[in-house]
Amino acid sequence: FSGPSQAKPLSCRFADYFVTCGLDTESGLEPDELSGENFEQSPLRRTFKSKVLAHYPENVEWNSFDQDAVGMLCMPKGLSFRTQTDIRKPQFHSFIITREDGSRTYGFALTFFEEVTSKQICSAMQTLYHMHNAEQYDILHTPPTPRSPEDTRPTPQQLHAAPSLSRLQRFNSYDISRDTLYVSKCICLITPMAFAQACRRVLEQLHQAVTSPQPPPLPLESYVYNVLYEVPLPPVGRSLKFSGVYGPVVCQRPSTAELPLFDFPLQEVFELLGVENVLQLFTCALLEIQILLYSQHYQRLMTVAESITALMFPFQWQHVYVPILPASLLHFLDAPVPYLMGLHSNGQDDRTKLELPQEANLCFVDIDNHFIELPEDLPQFPNKLEFIQEISEVLLAFGISSEANPQCSEGQAKRRGFRSGDMASDKRNGNLAGSPLNSYLLRENQTIARLQALVKRTGDTSTNKDSKVQCDEEEMKMHQLNIRVREVFANRFTQMFSDYEVFVIQPSQDKDSWFSNRDQMQNFDKASFLSDQPEPYLPFLSRFLETQMFASFIDSKILCHDDEDKEHTLRVFDSRVDKIRMLNVRTPTLRTSMYQKCTNIDEAEKAIEMRLCKIDHTALHPHLLDMKIGQGRYEPGFFPRLQSDVLSTGPTSNKWAKRSAPAQWRRKDRQKQHAEHLYLDNDQREKYIQEARNLGTTLRQPKLSNLSPSVIAQTNWKFVEGLLKECRNKTKRMLVEKMGREAVELGHGEVSITGVEENTLIASLCDLLERIWSHGLQVKQGKSALWSHLLHYQESKEKRDATPAGLERRKSDAGCAMPPLKVSLIQDMRHIQNISEIKTDVGKARAWVRLSMEKKLLSRHLKQLLSDHELTKKLYKRYAFLRCDDEKEQFLYHLLSFNAVDYFCFTNVFTTIMIPYHLVIIPSKKLGGSMFTANPWVCVSGELAETGVLQVPKNTLEITFECQNLGKLTTVQMGHDNSGLYAKWLVECVMVRNGITGHTYKFPCGRWLGKGVDDGSLERILVGELVTNMENEDRMCRTPPMQQSPGMMRRFVTISPNKLNTGQIQEGVGEAINGIVKHFHKPEKERGSLTLLLCGEYGLVWALEQVFQHGFKSPRLFKNVFIWDFLEKAQVYFESTEQSQITQDENWHMRVRHFCHFMRAINSTTRNIGKDGKFQMLVCLGARDHLLHHWIALLAECPITAQMYEDMALLKDHSLVNSLIRVLQTLQEFNITLEASLVKGIGI
Repeated sequence: FSGPSQAKPLSCRFADYFVTCGLDTESGLEPDELSGENFEQSPLRRTFKSKVLAHYPENVEWNSFDQDAVGMLCMPKGLSFRTQTDIRKPQFHSFIITREDGSRTYGFALTFFEEVTSKQICSAMQTLYHMHNAEQYDILHTPPTPRSPEDTRPTPQQLHAAPSLSRLQRFNSYDISRDTLYVSKCICLITPMAFAQACRRVLEQLHQAVTSPQPPPLPLESYVYNVLYEVPLPPVGRSLKFSGVYGPVVCQRPSTAELPLFDFPLQEVFELLGVENVLQLFTCALLEIQILLYSQHYQRLMTVAESITALMFPFQWQHVYVPILPASLLHFLDAPVPYLMGLHSNGQDDRTKLELPQEANLCFVDIDNHFIELPEDLPQFPNKLEFIQEISEVLLAFGISSEANPQCSEGQAKRRGFRSGDMASDKRNGNLAGSPLNSYLLRENQTIARLQALVKRTGDTSTNKDSKVQCDEEEMKMHQLNIRVREVFANRFTQMFSDYEVFVIQPSQDKDSWFSNRDQMQNFDKASFLSDQPEPYLPFLSRFLETQMFASFIDSKILCHDDEDKEHTLRVFDSRVDKIRMLNVRTPTLRTSMYQKCTNIDEAEKAIEMRLCKIDHTALHPHLLDMKIGQGRYEPGFFPRLQSDVLSTGPTSNKWAKRSAPAQWRRKDRQKQHAEHLYLDNDQREKYIQEARNLGTTLRQPKLSNLSPSVIAQTNWKFVEGLLKECRNKTKRMLVEKMGREAVELGHGEVSITGVEENTLIASLCDLLERIWSHGLQVKQGKSALWSHLLHYQESKEKRDATPAGLERRKSDAGCAMPPLKVSLIQDMRHIQNISEIKTDVGKARAWVRLSMEKKLLSRHLKQLLSDHELTKKLYKRYAFLRCDDEKEQFLYHLLSFNAVDYFCFTNVFTTIMIPYHLVIIPSKKLGGSMFTANPWVCVSGELAETGVLQVPKNTLEITFECQNLGKLTTVQMGHDNSGLYAKWLVECVMVRNGITGHTYKFPCGRWLGKGVDDGSLERILVGELVTNMENEDRMCRTPPMQQSPGMMRRFVTISPNKLNTGQIQEGVGEAINGIVKHFHKPEKERGSLTLLLCGEYGLVWALEQVFQHGFKSPRLFKNVFIWDFLEKAQVYFESTEQSQITQDENWHMRVRHFCHFMRAINSTTRNIGKDGKFQMLVCLGARDHLLHHWIALLAECPITAQMYEDMALLKDHSLVNSLIRVLQTLQEFNITLEASLVKGIGI
């Protein structure tokens, strides 16, 4: 960055530099060790260092020349040599140089072979051959391995079934007396904008000028000078025509209302990969998964990378972006950050030979073989099938199949891409000639491509014939197809995010303080946005909202208030969203998952056709330059060293600027270029957006330079810092999500973030752990670096101690009858290994992380894993994150903070696995349970399932049973068969523990089970709560973990345990109802247990019990009277009045009938439920059927109440009864579903 004061001048020229690269005869043949070639290769197959031979002009202020980067990317594999037996056609490829500030420059290169004239070089090659043959003479029969840029020619073995050995040697050897040596050379344009087709034309015509028999009309310098200094960038929304050596070149630039410039053929991408794969790759890119493209054609790598990033509009890829990764930068594949990189394959090596440091979260795209490897659990893009259908229709209109091209993957083609020339001449492949395949296989061969165009023209009516179109039909067709497909993609986002602005959280403070706290700030109300979305979208959207690209998009929205400010993409997107909103005005809030097709394809296409039919500007023609006599001559067949004196500076006055455009569009154009971010302009806003982007990634872009070890070390250090920062932000974000909600809820019900959102956060944590564990690995084993490390640890541990010494029990609460599970990392691994549903390493690692999170042991387990320093040293290089001690400590410390909240991320995800449970019944110590003779049974229910009746041995009172995951436990039904002499039993509580997660639930009872004692019940339904482990030694701070704050009721009951006054009772009912109301106001995925709110401590049943017990006349002499007794008397009274036909209104009769019906049903149940159990059942059914308030009204008026209650009783106070009725009425709007265990045996 230059300082904010002086903004960089903008390029307004079509091209900034013209470059030639190739063999520097001065420095001779230098082998290119960095490109990783081995010396068993024959010398013709090795690569040698290439140099930038010349570039014109020397420098331009707005885009300083980066020699290293240009050299590397023009010839990423260095120089290659050929003899006359094996000459190639020129190869075109483009590349991109991303500066550290994120701005980009494009390069377009044409590589061709030229005869080597230098005697020294030829004899050096001969010498290399002598040496090579001496070493290799005994293995001459092994086939040669072609290595070169773009080496796709079938070796003779492929062309002839049984090549003679001599022919083979001939093809792959060099004899100075007999052979002509050729070497690769490259000419290249460096441009501010990616006009790929135009640049290709310019370079091909320049190359043609040197190779054609007649010299071109003017010296080459004139054409190069023209393209550098006299051809402007086309203005926004205009087209421009300028002259190449042999023909006109046309380029056009979209207006500010259209999608940004994109000039690569999408057709090629769909033909290579097929629609389904393109969409999967697109999804990976949107979720910022590491993407590695693999092909032996540089241009394919670039085309796929640029296409995928262009289709993301309005979002922009925010991370490392290197579509062509030079061989010397291979260590970048180790980068533990999201990246999109392209790797050149030499056409031989199988994918399996490729050593990739990290595959747990990698999308690998083998372009030439049309296949793609996806990371596990990739969510589906919303409406994927309809989307594929819509894209396929667009492609079919152009005669393109939506499948990847199958002919390509047969036979040799599977192993090697093949050349158009050979294919056309090879009669066996004649059947391919008319297939869509030609469009990319034959593109390099101009004449064939022209023939193709003729064939297409006669058979294709999809393009509207327009004689005026100024570019050739192929190019026109490319523009039409591109814009149609891009509009279809852009439309998906405008539909999905049509109301995104509503959810943007505008900062309340000024920009500067917003920036300093950017990390902590939420800029988008994700939860509300997601709650509006159709269910099937959630897995994708919840992950997408967490990405850097989404955050940056929203940041730029926050920073640009008015339209003038907005970035180009944002402005276009917002205007489209406004259009959709106008259309949806009739049903503004209705989110629909109906698929809306793209409607504005035609106008987008027309804009392009208009520009191409009527050219807006024509540049100055090339002309003779002021050159000395004799300059500008050259030999045919050689691209000369141009005259730098005439090319080093442009014309003194910019003639074309004056001639071709009124001043106002020049000024506008400058602003538009600002908007399109060709060069980042350094005003305040730019600084902000840049900073916002950098928050997530410390490392934006690798510096393309020749790397010394110190540079690599520093890069790795940046990675380490970046990982730590990311870890800090992730943990903070996950805690804020959980804690924020817990704090807000202040202890009503129980809290968890939505399942979808929690899964997203945990998945991204797993991804971060995988990236940390794969940073600096010595040798990669398996797809998951974390799991591989765990397995090594397990193995060494099992060897070291056959006696499990490392197990410690957790401290247990003194009064707990069930000691906590032992803490054992290995045991947790075994649990995961025993789950047959999890098949892959990545899956196992994720399950293990989830389990450790749920057990609050993640930090502790990882600490234990890393405490084996020997193992860590063996597995990791010195610079690896896991061997940077301070960072590692901080990282474990951040993970510790997860212990502050309860996660159920294991239990809730692996719902079908078998889990061992341990259950203990704790009888009261006060009265000897030892005399108890009956046989107890239990039935455990959870959110997911229930066990059915389990017999418990009466001597031990504990059982261990295995069953399918019950989910979070809710109730235990327990009872006994009333057999034997002493069948009365006072039970304090039941404890149940999940044998995998260690979660222990306590089901308090404190009542008798037996006939003639307490309420005569032989079975009870107990409601449980999770027992939290108070583990001080493991927590960071001394404050207890976040408990729900004690409700008012807890406080009242502790103050006056026996008698509550009417105010406190009302308060209790209010709190109980409040809990239920809140429960239903949460999204479905977040709700806790309703049973707990109804029957648990201080739940609705308890609250109504207090109501009925208030002022209840208790008979003297030890006889206990229960509320149920009162209700039964009321029932008898109602039934008799029903008979006696006392005139009451119809409503009253309805209510009475209901009440008596429920009472009879509960009394006639086969279950041995006591009186309090029956009362509980009545309250639950009344709540379910919204009858409670009716019944309270009935009972308050009933004469039985007058007999059985004191005068001061709550039930006799009209105003209190009325307010109670009003409170109970609030339950009417909720659809209450009761857990099966609460209403078993009752058929209402």
